[in-house]
Amino acid sequence: MRTLTALTLVLLTATAAAACSSPSPSRSATLLGSATRQDCTAVADVLSDGPDPDADPIGYAQAQVLPLKQLTIGDAPLRRAVQTLASAYQAFSTSSGAAGTAAALRVSNAQVAVNKLCPQAAP
Repeated sequence: MRTLTALTLVLLTATAAAACSSPSPSRSATLLGSATRQDCTAVADVLSDGPDPDADPIGYAQAQVLPLKQLTIGDAPLRRAVQTLASAYQAFSTSSGAAGTAAALRVSNAQVAVNKLCPQAAP
């Protein structure tokens, strides 16, 4: 009887320890998504914050520059697209007249580039 009790205790302890361990890398990726998908989520999260882009386009652009520049993005093409978008927002928020029109076009093109890599991330 003692052997059965001891064996049961060992099995319960092993099961509890396995349940508390961190998941394997492949399981983590499955739970959280790929690194690029996580980067896309971070970009979309940043771009969903701030003023309404339709109601206050300049305020929205100003609010996005620093958070976009602070993102750590592993995927090189996405990182370049996000940096381009941040620069375009910066130019748009500080320009007016013809320069403002050109900057608005840069923003639009940069949003398209980001959305190609992360569908619907940029408004």
